[in-house]
Amino acid sequence: MASFSFLSASFLLFLALVLLVELSNEGGPGSVQAKDCPNKCAYRCSATSHKKPCMFYCIKCCTECLCVPSGTYGHREECPCYNQWKTKEGKPKCP
Repeated sequence: MASFSFLSASFLLFLALVLLVELSNEGGPGSVQAKDCPNKCAYRCSATSHKKPCMFYCIKCCTECLCVPSGTYGHREECPCYNQWKTKEGKPKCP
């Protein structure tokens, strides 16, 4: 019976670690690898009618910041680098 509880506890610990890793990949600085930027940006830009410029700037921001905010709009606070990068006019550079 003792080995069963040890296996159960080990399995629960494993599941907790898997969940923690999944949650850490949701957003935030360094949550994206550069090779994943096109896919993340395709989703980020999926709701706009200006796909080409959105993709250009999103990929540029993603490769610099290694982060793309969740959703198709807003949530920039998830990625400080992405959020703070501005155009000359002071507008957000990253979509």
